[in-house]
Amino acid sequence: MKKHNLFQSRLNRRSLLRKGIAGLGVGAGIGALGATSLLSRAVEAAALQSAANGKVLVVLELSGGNDGLNTVVPYGDDAYYRHRPNLGLPRSELKIIDDHFGFNPGMAGFERLYKDGKMAIIHGCGYDNPSYSHFTSMAYWHTAAPNSGDPYGWVGRLADSMAPSAPDNYLVNIGATQSLAVRGERHVPVVFDAPDKFMRESFYETQKALSMVPDVGEVKNPSRRYLLDIARSANSASELVRDAWSNYSSPVDYGIAGLDLPKVAALLDAGMPTRLYYVSYRNNAFDTHVFQNNVHRRLLSYTADAVSGFMQDLERIGRADDVTLMIFSEFGRRVPENVSLGTDHGAANNMFVVGNQVKGGHCGKWPSLTKLTEGDNLAYTTDFRRVYQTMIKGWLGHENTEDLLNGDFEGFDMFPDASKS
Repeated sequence: MKKHNLFQSRLNRRSLLRKGIAGLGVGAGIGALGATSLLSRAVEAAALQSAANGKVLVVLELSGGNDGLNTVVPYGDDAYYRHRPNLGLPRSELKIIDDHFGFNPGMAGFERLYKDGKMAIIHGCGYDNPSYSHFTSMAYWHTAAPNSGDPYGWVGRLADSMAPSAPDNYLVNIGATQSLAVRGERHVPVVFDAPDKFMRESFYETQKALSMVPDVGEVKNPSRRYLLDIARSANSASELVRDAWSNYSSPVDYGIAGLDLPKVAALLDAGMPTRLYYVSYRNNAFDTHVFQNNVHRRLLSYTADAVSGFMQDLERIGRADDVTLMIFSEFGRRVPENVSLGTDHGAANNMFVVGNQVKGGHCGKWPSLTKLTEGDNLAYTTDFRRVYQTMIKGWLGHENTEDLLNGDFEGFDMFPDASKS
């Protein structure tokens, strides 16, 4: 099947994108910047892309607090079945991965990735004094600042640190609203939900005026500067995103819910210069307080199918070696089942890292099921920022992590030495 190159008929925009020029809004108001500005920013963007070695990080958030115990099931520990006489999943139904753990029955996609050596499971992820509030705990994960406040998200700060002068499209958040995780001081993330409808809303009479965002030089007023940045980001990204999506076609089956990962694949295939993507399984889907097992299995099946499909699609478009996917949830669930055959908000949880370059297997210490903390929760054994550190330094090869993560954390040996890649 012949692939469509959406930029060949438009000044070979795929080539321009790969050089970073797309961030300037090629085909969407380029004249307002001027030739000198265009050339200088294009050269800078190309240098940034070269320095990043083409590596891309995709973050997938499982909102609602996924039950890690019924995701990666410790069937080899009798305490698991004592705590969950009804919700405990029998060994015979699991996707067995070793002599102690098995994946939930719905996770065939994860089983394949793990057995192919392309998935790392990180156990016991959490932080001191855990919050059981969805909003509060998610804010801690978004900002990498547990039990404190931070106006910027860790992914936004990462973009600011890696490429403070990068053009638009360096950071993309696919969702109905912008996540705190991608909020940065310098970068304005590209945020959209439906790519075919991604455009600035306006009346017909004002469309032409709004499409032209003049270069007014330095703007000292922070509110005005923010609005101008938003306008530039929307103008330069919207047409490219719509074109990429309209020309994307894949035979890969992502399952029932693609979790926005096909949209990421479309942008990668189109050559967007994005280095950081943020997507989520939305609407608190994993908040399984009642009659958990059937709905939880479906949710995990959708997730595993989508992630597996994404990895297959990356192979198809030739980007599988460039991309790593990190998966997290804001907390786990309590160890004992509740009287409604569900589980309540808990603490420590597992995380997943997926990719061709990942050294697969188990990371971190497995929490004890017999030495629980207050509220019958798993004691965390891995500060979740160790995983962030692994993504930032181990995968992306960026050294400046202490300020980004509000501390110095030891990463995991999960990737080839980034300094030698």
